[in-house]
Order: sequence, then C-alpha cells, then structure tokens
Amino acid sequence: MKLMQGSFIKRALMVGLIAGSGILAVSSFAMSGNGPANNAGCEARQVEKAAAKWEGKWEEKRAKAMAMLKEKLKLQPEQEVAWNKFTSTSQFAPGQKRMDRQAMRSEMQKLNTPQRLDKMQAMAEQRQARMLERSQAIKAFYAQLTPEQQSVFDTNAMRQGRHGHGHRHGGGNFQRQS
Repeated sequence: MKLMQGSFIKRALMVGLIAGSGILAVSSFAMSGNGPANNAGCEARQVEKAAAKWEGKWEEKRAKAMAMLKEKLKLQPEQEVAWNKFTSTSQFAPGQKRMDRQAMRSEMQKLNTPQRLDKMQAMAEQRQARMLERSQAIKAFYAQLTPEQQSVFDTNAMRQGRHGHGHRHGGGNFQRQS
C-alpha cells in the first residue's frame, strides 16, 4: 500500500510539473505581444548588446596580450616607433568597428544584383588594403628586431590565430613547432 501511495504522489507531481510548464510556456508567448514577429527588435538589441560586450572583452584581451608581448620582446628605445606602428595597425581604425549587420542587410536589399556585387567587391578591396597595411607594418617591425627578439615574436605574436580566437573558424595556431 505504501509503495502504491508513493508512486501515486510521484505521478501527481510529474503531471503537475508538466501542466505548470505548459501554462508558463503559453503565458510567456501570450505576453510577447504579437508572437514571434514582435521579437525581431528585441533580438536585434540583444545581439547588439552582446556584440558590444564581446568587442570590449576582445579589446581588453588584445591590449593585455600586446603588453605581454612587448614585455617579452624587451624592446630598445629605437624600436619603439616600429612597435607603435605595428600596434596601431592591429587595432580597429576609428569607425571601422564591427559593422551593423542588420543595417548592412537592409542596405544590400535596396540594391540590385550588379550593385550588390560591386558593393561586395569594394568591401573586399577595403579588407585587402587593410591586410596589406597590417602586413607591411608587421614586416617593418620584424625587421627592427634582433634575431633573439624575432624568435620571441615568432613564438608569441600570432599564436592566437585568426582575430585572437585560437582555433575557432578554422583559424590555426601559428605558433612555431619545434
């Protein structure tokens, strides 16, 4: 008898939990206004908030990594100019922070296909020019380093891979293998 009573209580609790969660789900949907269509603005704001938070963390990590690299390199005063050029090209230029993807999509939708292709080509050329500028600054800085400093740079400078994310998105670990 005691065994049946315990099993009845468990079943009653389970039914109550399932019913309660169903009621919560329905009420939360009803409170959202017009259902999923009303969530677009909220989701966009959440994405923007998350992106801003991520950018801040990324900049903080980047600054910390650059400070550690500079410390490991033990730069001489005559190497400071090349260091400053190297660090400035590795930062986002003013106004070049993460693009507002929603605004970009909206802008692209207003264009016809040839215009979209031209726009994408122009954006690719801007990225290529930025990459060339950064590459030249790194090479100029690297040329200013002693062989020992070059070894430290090779081991530490680009070890995080693509955009400081380690192995994400196919970005490799550029650390030299021994």
